[in-house]
Amino acid sequence: MPCVKKDTTTRKTSNNRRRTQPITNVYSFNLLDLDSKMYVAYGTSLKSEKQAFDRAMKMLKYMNVEMKSVRLDKYYSSSSYVTKFGDAKVYIIPKKNATLRGSWKWKDTMKDFVKNTFSYLEQYYLRNYSEAGFSADKRRFGWKVMQKKEDRIDTAITCKNVWHNLLNLYPT
Repeated sequence: MPCVKKDTTTRKTSNNRRRTQPITNVYSFNLLDLDSKMYVAYGTSLKSEKQAFDRAMKMLKYMNVEMKSVRLDKYYSSSSYVTKFGDAKVYIIPKKNATLRGSWKWKDTMKDFVKNTFSYLEQYYLRNYSEAGFSADKRRFGWKVMQKKEDRIDTAITCKNVWHNLLNLYPT
């Protein structure tokens, strides 16, 4: 469930005038527990959504968290992503050009999508809860990341995730 945010900063131009220009996109991948509505793991990157995903998976592995199921958007609709979740049930919507080439887990996922489409989609659309959580976080904490250095951007997003978890720990 990636969120793309844009940051702006001031830079000097060759004639020493200051101007504001966008410097980068910050890609963020968050894994949310649907029962507690708390973030379990996250990853950020200035380069790509895939790198943010890989960092989140590294955090998940480091914390030794086992998942029962995961729901991903179309960007992650390929065999390589499905196999990264081990024994967890993966719910995705296949891309138009999806084939059955790949691992057995990918084939089982596609088979489940075709044979039990209604129940599969019911489970898949539980990801609306995570999208609603991301939207609430953006309204609560803002859309922009104001920091300019990569380590500070990572710290700012970590703080937002911690605040999200603290606010969901004892909901009002």
